Amino acid sequence: MERTIVDAPKGARGTARSAPTHPHPHHDTSHPRRIAIIGGGPGGLYAATLLKRLDPTRDITVWERNAPDDTFGFGVVLSDETLGGIEHADPQVYEALQRDFVRWDDIDIVHRDTLHTSRGHGFAALGRKRLLEILHTRCRELGVDLRFRTEAPKDLPQTHDLVIAADGVHSTTRETYANAFRPHLTPHRCRYIWLAADFPFDAFRFEIAETEHGVMQLHAYPFAPDASTVIIEMREEVWHAAGFDELDEAESIERCAKIFAQALRDRPLKSNNSTWTTFRTVVNERWSHGNVVLLGDAAHTAHFSIGSGTKLAVEDALALAACLEERDTLEEALAAYEAERRPVVASTQRAARASLEWFENLALHLDQPPRQFAFNLLTRSRRVTHENLRLRDPRFTEAVEREFGCPPGTPPMFTPFRLRGLTLRNRVVVSPMDMYSAVDGVPGDFHLVHLGARALGGAGLVMTEMVCVSEEGRITPGCAGLYTGRQAEAWRRVTEFVHAQAPGTAIGVQLGHSGRKGSTKVMWEGMDESLPEGNWPLVAASALPYKPYGQTPRELSRAGLTDIREQFAAAAQRAARAGFDLLELHCAHGYLLSGFLSPLTNRRTDAYGGSLEKRLRFPLEVFDAVRDVWPGERPMTVRISATDWAEGGTSAEDAVEIARAFAAHGADAIDVSTGQVVADERPEFGRSYQTPFADRIRHTTGVPVIAVGAISSWDDVNSLILAGRTDLCALARPHLYDPHWTLHAAAEQGYTGPGAEWPAPYRAGSRRPRTGRTDAPKPRLTLGG
Repeated sequence: MERTIVDAPKGARGTARSAPTHPHPHHDTSHPRRIAIIGGGPGGLYAATLLKRLDPTRDITVWERNAPDDTFGFGVVLSDETLGGIEHADPQVYEALQRDFVRWDDIDIVHRDTLHTSRGHGFAALGRKRLLEILHTRCRELGVDLRFRTEAPKDLPQTHDLVIAADGVHSTTRETYANAFRPHLTPHRCRYIWLAADFPFDAFRFEIAETEHGVMQLHAYPFAPDASTVIIEMREEVWHAAGFDELDEAESIERCAKIFAQALRDRPLKSNNSTWTTFRTVVNERWSHGNVVLLGDAAHTAHFSIGSGTKLAVEDALALAACLEERDTLEEALAAYEAERRPVVASTQRAARASLEWFENLALHLDQPPRQFAFNLLTRSRRVTHENLRLRDPRFTEAVEREFGCPPGTPPMFTPFRLRGLTLRNRVVVSPMDMYSAVDGVPGDFHLVHLGARALGGAGLVMTEMVCVSEEGRITPGCAGLYTGRQAEAWRRVTEFVHAQAPGTAIGVQLGHSGRKGSTKVMWEGMDESLPEGNWPLVAASALPYKPYGQTPRELSRAGLTDIREQFAAAAQRAARAGFDLLELHCAHGYLLSGFLSPLTNRRTDAYGGSLEKRLRFPLEVFDAVRDVWPGERPMTVRISATDWAEGGTSAEDAVEIARAFAAHGADAIDVSTGQVVADERPEFGRSYQTPFADRIRHTTGVPVIAVGAISSWDDVNSLILAGRTDLCALARPHLYDPHWTLHAAAEQGYTGPGAEWPAPYRAGSRRPRTGRTDAPKPRLTLGG
């Protein structure tokens, strides 16, 4: 559920100006008696109330350098989950919050003067100032010492058993102990400002303004019977182009009110020390040091567009108090607190990053139909999905499906898709997966069973592993090839089985050359480790080993480039004769053609190195050679690494140009993967983490794309397809876990139709097996005493 919490920058919170570098706990106990809390925001105040309730004899002081009625921002939204935790931990605070909450269910999205409303979401909000008043009152009732307009003393770690640093995103405590906490702060591309309107919106409202300077967006929601929070956001370059950098606070607010006058009913906006700022994602490698522990925004931040700042801080406080109560020592308690909260925070930050990047790249989606645009916005963080949106608001979801072209009762993943002369019956692709089980490059019974089973499993397209175009182009001795007639005949055995036994499934071949990543052990014996014996010479764009201790390849000469281009063309001819329906050229993951594309692996000074245009030259020559011999009615795709996940490597913008170049040469779709180009990459893993790169390429170039990478559920596939972020979804590991993944997805959704027809021998199993009852009979009659 998307929730926006307006946690303004908390740099004005309490600070520890110059605490000692090495704090030492006053007592080695998980039940600290003297506790100092730096920062009087919701997280710090709530931690104080919980710890005092658990032990009324504790001496707890909150240090806040501002006045008690100073606050930044206006409204706060809390989830039902967070409220449930508060209710169990402190019913009195919960009851006070309940009395002041404003509740609503709808989300309004205005795009090009079209309003779409999605219902059934459920929000609860109240004023930030009122939240602080409730917590101030509760602290005083419990005997917490609140010190406002007071800087935190620098010697708190020496004079207290525990110091809780809840001093916000600009935490001085975190900076004081930066060597211990090892913070990473990532700035982002948008500027935003927190404001307020003097009337309540009747829904959570997103409104898009396409101005002469660029795209701006409004996020707004009610927090009181007579007030709403309003956030105005835009990319940095739009902010400058619109002249906001030259306006003072009052002028900025007036300009924003004019831009969104219709949404604001021609009423003015109000400020509360409001300034334009850039969101920064805060991540710390450690959350505690000695007896000092970070809480809330001091430890981590999550973009306001999924509303999790105050929520996370309150949940941090609950977890910290519980761990201090449960553990025997302070060290154990702080370690347990971090272990409990870090995975939750990491998941939230991944969702928040997906959301903020969607808004950063909002302009990519403006040409979508308004209803699909609304669905895309609602599912941007991947926490709201097609399935739970269908449950919340079936009318809205059905309308999006209808406009997309889904026949009644047909999930988006089971709609057909056409590539040149090939029509796929559904949007599911079995992703290429190296099996390393060939002998002399010849696919055997294993490949027949492996690929045949997945074809019977219902996918629209089944891809082979990377099939090597030469013996020297293998990754391992177990790699399959298409450089001999014997290999081609063995592949024909596979394609004939698929076409005869799974007639609705297409089978594609991926052609590639290992480049500098060849002559290695099979994966389960040591991934990317050189063979101890029997090595073969390697070639690459430049003479750079993949790993420092690996084999150094020979830089390809002009004659070598010609030979390899001819090897690819010959392999493509064999693939056509073997009966493959689609051919994919592997230009990703650091293999030979990928090595030409990346500036980190291509250091050539001739016509094949330097600028992106030159680095593209050889991969495009190979593509053209393959396209020339590949049957005209059969499609060709190209797999690329859209980023190297390394400084100085391929950028997202480069990936768009790479995709555009291949499309101009006749590629029918781009299979968008990432990384595996350099050994020291730092990928940002997460659910569907590579999809934004596919989304960007699709909406910038107009070429169809295949999304791949940590897509694991049919709900994800439906969400990505219906939102227009991809045309096809390639799944690897899910098909290793379940060869019939697609058919089972159909059964679980109650779908029967041409997009997922069960093979005749399997039809008796097309419904989920019955299981024993797990529910107990309910009482039929209850009589009072």
